[in-house]
Amino acid sequence: MKALFIAYNQAYGDEIVELVESFGQRGFTRFDGISGRGSANGIPHLNNHAWPEYNDGLLTVVDDANVRPILDALRAKDEKTPDLGIRAFAWNVDNVL
Repeated sequence: MKALFIAYNQAYGDEIVELVESFGQRGFTRFDGISGRGSANGIPHLNNHAWPEYNDGLLTVVDDANVRPILDALRAKDEKTPDLGIRAFAWNVDNVL
């Protein structure tokens, strides 16, 4: 199993949740109104006067077989609207209670 964290522009609304759910993922934790700046490109999303946009985040635990399909779907969505920005990170989960 893998933990998958997805940071995305708040303009996506529920689209990212719906994308993850379309792969059978039921459980997730959503973080609304987070701020940050990408390491490579894109504008900061700092939710302040100078940079008023902000991000949301989603954390879910995914079966190994679903990681690549979800990441591929996120990549395709990001390529359609690169100015909004989506970043996803996956790491191993050893135990689930």
